[in-house]
Amino acid sequence: MRRTRILARAVVIGLFLAPVAFMVLGSLRGLDLPPQTGLDLVPDQPGTAAFRRLPEVIPLGRMVLNSLVVVALAVPVTVLVSTWAGFGMAVLSERARRILIGVTVALLILPLPTLWVARFVLYRWTGVLDTLVPLVAPAFAATSPFTVLLAYRAFRRLPPDLWEAARLEGSSPLRTWWSVGLPLVRPTTAAIAALAFTAHWGNYLDALLYVRSPELQTLAVGVAQLKDLDPSDAPLALAGALVLTAVPLLLLAVVQRRLFAAVDR
Repeated sequence: MRRTRILARAVVIGLFLAPVAFMVLGSLRGLDLPPQTGLDLVPDQPGTAAFRRLPEVIPLGRMVLNSLVVVALAVPVTVLVSTWAGFGMAVLSERARRILIGVTVALLILPLPTLWVARFVLYRWTGVLDTLVPLVAPAFAATSPFTVLLAYRAFRRLPPDLWEAARLEGSSPLRTWWSVGLPLVRPTTAAIAALAFTAHWGNYLDALLYVRSPELQTLAVGVAQLKDLDPSDAPLALAGALVLTAVPLLLLAVVQRRLFAAVDR
């Protein structure tokens, strides 16, 4: 049984790392060369020419900065809103809890394209269209209903006596959330933060729909623009994709213990 689990994990890791390895090897190919064919994946003379030219093709520094600003604002807000909502659902009565869980699940399965027009009209009406605000705004709705359900599951697994004891001590719900509940669900908050970071860092559609000014474009949009290059410049596109992927991978390496602790609990 143990060998089966190890083998299954190795297969999953291999499937996950294969695209990353392809990006790394492809980005190290020389520029202005014919596109690679077949299984010729390892470059004869690897180099970093694609990474050096990348800032010349797209405003890499500005796009990275815009993306960092978005995640720096959106991630804390997502953690705050999702844990507030999850805690509130956990301490409600059984009937109210079931209703809210049903509403949250319904929102989770709601197709995202149905919200695009409504959001566009709302952002234009409030005057925040063509700013970074539309990219941060989903965080005020916890980014995704899934983060609310994740927080609810974490708080729900704690003994209900904790909330009653805090109430008898005179703690307000906000104080109970901050001082009692939140310290006990840190692995889950780390997982929510990682999910929020990934969602906002790679948010291509919202940046494409609601942001027009070139100086406000994010890295996800810049990497998508690289697909229009000549096929002989494929290493540039792969280098951009690798830069976009590297930051979430580094974040995963930092929070992996807490993330897996949240999954195993």
